[in-house]
Amino acid sequence: MDEPADLQSNPTARKLWQAFTQLKRGAWHEQSIAGCTLSEVRLLFLIRRGRRAGRHIMKVSDLSKLLHVTSPAVTQLLNSLESRMLVERHMDPTDRRAISVTLTDSGLAVVQQAADAFDASFQGLVEYLGEEQSDQLAELLTKVLRYYNEKAPPMHSTHLSGDHGDHNA
Repeated sequence: MDEPADLQSNPTARKLWQAFTQLKRGAWHEQSIAGCTLSEVRLLFLIRRGRRAGRHIMKVSDLSKLLHVTSPAVTQLLNSLESRMLVERHMDPTDRRAISVTLTDSGLAVVQQAADAFDASFQGLVEYLGEEQSDQLAELLTKVLRYYNEKAPPMHSTHLSGDHGDHNA
C-alpha cells in the first residue's frame, strides 16, 4: 500500500503509519502452530474457553458471534479442523437445526501447544524490550485501541485502497 499523500507534511504521523504498515507486513501473524492458521487457533481457543465456562458444547452460531464473522466462515474453519480430527461436530439433540462443536484430545493438545507458543513469544518480547518498555507498549496499544474504537474518524474503504476520489484525473 502506498503512503497517503497527507502524511508527507507530518513526520510523526508518517512514522506511525510506517510502523503500523511494517507490523502488518511482518510474518509473525502468518505463522502456523501445529499446522493451524492463527484463525483456526483462535477458534480452538474459543471452543476451549466455552468448555471452561461450563459450556461443554459450543454452537456454530455462538462461535460466529464471538469471532464477529459469518457462520459460513466458521464452518470453513471447522471443516479444516475436523479434517485433522481437532474438533468434532454433532447434531444438537435439543435443536436438530443446530450443530454443536467440541474439542478432541488432539484439539486440546494443539490449544496447549499454541498457549505455550504465545506465552514464550510474549515472554521473549518482554525480555527484549524490558519490563518498563513492555508496560509502556501495553499502555500505548490500549490507548491506540481506545482511540480507534471511540474517537477516530471513520476510515472508508477508499482510504484503505488509496483511492481518494480522483476518478477524473
